[in-house]
Amino acid sequence: MSDTALAPWLQRQLRTLLGWRAHAVLLSGPSGLGQYELGLALARAWLCERPQPHGACGQCPSCHAIDVRTHADLCALLPETLSLELGWPLDESTQRELDDKKRKPSKAIRVEAARQAVAFTQTTSARGGTQVVLVYPAERLNVEAANTLLKTLEEPSPSVRFVLATEAAHLLLPTIRSRCQTHTLQWPAEAEALPWLQATGEVTPTAAEAWWRASGGRPDEALALSRRGFTPEQWAGLPQALARGDWKVLGEQTPAAQLDVLQKLCHDLMARAAGAAPRFFPAEQLPPPPPWRVLARWSDELAQAARSVEHPYQAGLLQEAWAARARQALATARR
Repeated sequence: MSDTALAPWLQRQLRTLLGWRAHAVLLSGPSGLGQYELGLALARAWLCERPQPHGACGQCPSCHAIDVRTHADLCALLPETLSLELGWPLDESTQRELDDKKRKPSKAIRVEAARQAVAFTQTTSARGGTQVVLVYPAERLNVEAANTLLKTLEEPSPSVRFVLATEAAHLLLPTIRSRCQTHTLQWPAEAEALPWLQATGEVTPTAAEAWWRASGGRPDEALALSRRGFTPEQWAGLPQALARGDWKVLGEQTPAAQLDVLQKLCHDLMARAAGAAPRFFPAEQLPPPPPWRVLARWSDELAQAARSVEHPYQAGLLQEAWAARARQALATARR
């Protein structure tokens, strides 16, 4: 999703949010539902010089400044990794540290960044109007950063508004949640999402259905899957390929993408073992489920791996271990 072209289900939610008068809004829901896109659209609308009933006009100097990431009255409080990915500038000292390779970009929202956000709220608006702090994903605030932000959330300036977006609201400090008016993101209907996915991902109707299923009904993830290099046929064949020990289709994927596939396969096999319908893969493409004790152990191992998947020490060795473990777990179904 682009900054300006919201999916129809997000556009409807934006209209609702524009009627709120809260100084701080918390957008909450499972991953892949568009928290960042909706949060940025809300910030755009609050700052727009010619706001429309549906949101920002998309044409005024304020909207253009957000497009090019130079709006002086918008503070985007993101982890450094996401700031770099989404084009938000870092402060000079941070950028210098990263350029000099003194450290790697942080995956958490650091306390130094939170302090800069607080300092931002204490300055005068450059355009003489509202100032907005966008925090995403809010669960990445470490404890020090969250406590630094809390005071400003409790006693905000009348001209400052916050939008916090999260995929794990339970990880936020209760005091942070209590200072915000919460909006729970809505799941889009398949009938509405499939045409959007076809148009946005430039895929066929058949492929859109395949990626929608593979994502578990999460539009952002469905779009990402459509661009990951798989074909729908390769995706459907992954369970049988992994059961044979064939890792070729996954070999070029990142460790996080590989782990995502394994967790989805384990989930669907557990569903089959419990007599339920699978969620991510076609039922006819699944191998027989292993015994429940094997699946439960495998699920725990994958959950443990997820804690460090973003910074594996030896990606090649990790891949070999995952491939061997998947083959071992799936082989038990044939004994």
